[in-house]
Amino acid sequence: MTSSTTVRSPHRLYGRGGELAIIQGLLTRLRQGDGGALVLAAPPGLGRTALLREAASAHRSRGPVLYGTASAAGTAAATASADSAGLPDPVGPAAYTGPAARAASADRAGPVPAPEPFTPEPLTPEELLARLRDGSTGRPLLVCADDAHAWDPACRTALAAAARRLGPGSGVGILIAADDGPAFADLPTRRLGPLDEDASAALLDRLAGAGAGATTDPLDPVVRAELLREGAGNPRLLTALLGHLTPGRLTGRTPLPSPLPGAEGVLEAYAYRLDALPAPARALLLLAAAAQEHEPAGAGTDALLLLRAGTRAGLPRDFLDDALFGPAATEGLLQRAGSRVHFSPPLAARAVLHHTPPARRRAAHELLAALLGEAGGRAGTLAALAQRACAAPGPDHALAARLEAAATAPYSHAERSSALARAAVLTPDPPLRSARFAAAAEQAAHAGDPDRARALLARTAAPAETGSGLAPTTGGPGLAPYVHGLLALRSGPAVDAHEALLAAAALLGPHDPGRALHALLGAADAAWVRGDAGGYLEAMGRVDPTPYGDAFASYRAGMCAVLAGRTAEGHALLRRCLDPDGSAEGHPVLRRCPDPAGLLRAGVAALVLGEVAAACRIGARALGAVRTRGPEVLLPQALEYLAYAELRAGLHAAARAHALEGLHAARRTGQPNSSARLHAVLALAASVEGPAEACAAHCDAALAGAVPHGLAQPATLATWARGRADLAAGRPEEAAARLGPLVRPGPGQGHFAVRTLAVPCYVEAVVLGGRGGELSSVVDEFAAWADRTADPQAPAQLARCRALTAPADEADARYAEALAHHDRAGGDFERARTLLLYGQWLRRRRRTREARTPLRDALVAFQRCSARAWAERAGGELRAAGEPVAGAVRDTGGGGVLSALTPQQQRIARCVAEGATNREVALRLSLSPRTVDHHLRNVFAALSVRSRTELARLLGPQTSPMPRTPRTPRSPQSPQSPQGP
Repeated sequence: MTSSTTVRSPHRLYGRGGELAIIQGLLTRLRQGDGGALVLAAPPGLGRTALLREAASAHRSRGPVLYGTASAAGTAAATASADSAGLPDPVGPAAYTGPAARAASADRAGPVPAPEPFTPEPLTPEELLARLRDGSTGRPLLVCADDAHAWDPACRTALAAAARRLGPGSGVGILIAADDGPAFADLPTRRLGPLDEDASAALLDRLAGAGAGATTDPLDPVVRAELLREGAGNPRLLTALLGHLTPGRLTGRTPLPSPLPGAEGVLEAYAYRLDALPAPARALLLLAAAAQEHEPAGAGTDALLLLRAGTRAGLPRDFLDDALFGPAATEGLLQRAGSRVHFSPPLAARAVLHHTPPARRRAAHELLAALLGEAGGRAGTLAALAQRACAAPGPDHALAARLEAAATAPYSHAERSSALARAAVLTPDPPLRSARFAAAAEQAAHAGDPDRARALLARTAAPAETGSGLAPTTGGPGLAPYVHGLLALRSGPAVDAHEALLAAAALLGPHDPGRALHALLGAADAAWVRGDAGGYLEAMGRVDPTPYGDAFASYRAGMCAVLAGRTAEGHALLRRCLDPDGSAEGHPVLRRCPDPAGLLRAGVAALVLGEVAAACRIGARALGAVRTRGPEVLLPQALEYLAYAELRAGLHAAARAHALEGLHAARRTGQPNSSARLHAVLALAASVEGPAEACAAHCDAALAGAVPHGLAQPATLATWARGRADLAAGRPEEAAARLGPLVRPGPGQGHFAVRTLAVPCYVEAVVLGGRGGELSSVVDEFAAWADRTADPQAPAQLARCRALTAPADEADARYAEALAHHDRAGGDFERARTLLLYGQWLRRRRRTREARTPLRDALVAFQRCSARAWAERAGGELRAAGEPVAGAVRDTGGGGVLSALTPQQQRIARCVAEGATNREVALRLSLSPRTVDHHLRNVFAALSVRSRTELARLLGPQTSPMPRTPRTPRSPQSPQSPQGP
């Protein structure tokens, strides 16, 4: 595709790349002499006119453009439309002229062309095509028919029939922008949907930075989220909402009004379609829109309730059956999906309520409230009250109190949030109204909707204006700070969450001990993820465990004892959380902590103890409890804890699967801090399974989220993962440089609960990198931890560290001890690492025949646990020991270029082609630099190359050749020295 055929926009049309590509194809065919037609079908405000203008602008330099659009007998009708459509009394197509008409659609971001006006009369299709061809003067003609659904029926029919006759050689292209109706159903159609979240956000950012209401101050995040929510992916609606907010409201200095102003024009644009429907259809649409008011966003409404409401309203049964089981009666505005009925597009529901007189809206809500009340039971109580709240003409203290009292645990958090928000709107007392908004925000946060929670918090009054003595649901003056702290714990700096939750606990303590406890536990979690042991002890020290049972008291005391250095005492207490009766099958923790949060605490206790198998069992139970009981917001945490336990157990594939699911859940529920932690878990899994690119990507994502928010735990895990990947790739010096700051005392030390686990990797990296004098203190620290923990791998890892640092006459026994521990503990991956190091050590001592057995066993074990990079490293060692490895030798140069080399020479050639010096190759392959130099000279002679650069070029694009350096010609018998820099 050449640049001359590209549809461009100096003002980007966000989220319309697919549509622009289709239009581009039509214009390309048109310029080659072939005609065609395309219908851009969309509800008002989605940018169909903007796309027509883009096409017109792109084609004007190649041929004439005729642009026709609907107009009405008055200016008011034009300004009421979203795309110059939606006119109550269409009189037929007219010329697109005048700046007022050009400004009628706020979602049109593209340039406004000045094409020839297109005002056809009612003609036959043949006559219309003949006139179009006559007007083209032999050049390709583009016809843009805007708002064609509002044209005079005769003109619309002629246009559709003419479009069907276009084809090869016609030289005429027709682009039609219309509502998604039956008039152009048999023509090629591209239906425009709402903008996705990214496109909407990009458009909003551009408008806020360059629009009419722009301000030099940044857009407040809460205001931004609310605009995106209310904008519903509709460009014109988003633009209108933004244009009606003052700079103070845009920057968050002034509270947002509710509802947001500016939507009237877009919603009225739907009026033409609603007014054209028969009275029964309009009545059913009103009932469907009203019934959605008590449902969570996007849930639609119950088809059976709608059928009962329609029957009670006197609508004919045959009409209801047709409307609910087929879209014809409502022209597709209602669509059935199982037992639910949804509006298409969703914005139509708001348009129906906006277009209906208040008295009729209230009557619909009262009818629905009566039906829901007749159903009886708890299922209909909250919904009936919500419908009565929608029908209330003003504040109603009694109804608000009933709504608040009904918003209890049997309902979902989203339903409770909606009910409490309605109760707040009905509340005349400002302190109580603010407290109810805060309670609604708390439920929205538990439902995994942080943007909604922040918007509700923005409607609360200052803390000084709220009072105590409120209902238990509302929580009093500390509730808003508590919700702020919860949101910061999931998506903000950990230090902010810690301080906010401590302050909230102090406010909540006198009258709401339950929430005060959760605030202190949240503050402790924030301190833990920061690596702040003192902050954790401070928060947990303020918790009174007496009312919460023995398991919780043991957990609190045990964790505090461990962090205070009283490890034996702490471990004894933590074991009471797991199995105080000594029965592993009974799982007393499930009896003592049946709630998901209690199970998650028990899983943490198991990990601190090193009871890896118990951590996996409890983690699976916790995940099941969260899936069954909720809340949804705990799902990423449950999956993270389970995945981490599986990593400790060597179940890397299972950990990866659970962490990926957790990452999706964290994104869905707006928890970027959980996303950072899950990326770190995925990086650890990828450091075993590979590929290296996946490990690096997850490490980068984890650090990008962890560093700004002070999350030491995922930062430490990500750095450990990258160091382990360096070891797998044979880069011990890089691994030592990464891991050293984590495990050694001093600045930059890793998280207190993780750093010890990275010590075995650090010891291996330092020894293989030739820097053995830095290990005594970290090995001693690891030995002390191994004595305390129940982790089954710890004794074997300690023995491996001792073997790596032992004198030559002791190493053999140490490796044998480590393998004996592995045989008792199980776990393919860690045992294979010990076998690999042992075989490598034997080969370095020229005990080649003995080295083959552990290296072969390591290769098989790595393959069994899908540790591909580690298997490649083991295979290279085995080849170097003189044993061929089936399917492991890759000919990177193609055409058998490496077939003349021995396995050892092939490994050296690849390392040199990647840019390694002889000393680096020697460290990586456990050889001496002199041996590397000897083999490299033989490689040069066998491959007839004279430099390291030529070798890299010969082995192909998979390597990274060294920069070319000037050299003098040499004879083949006197090759350039392979020692190199």
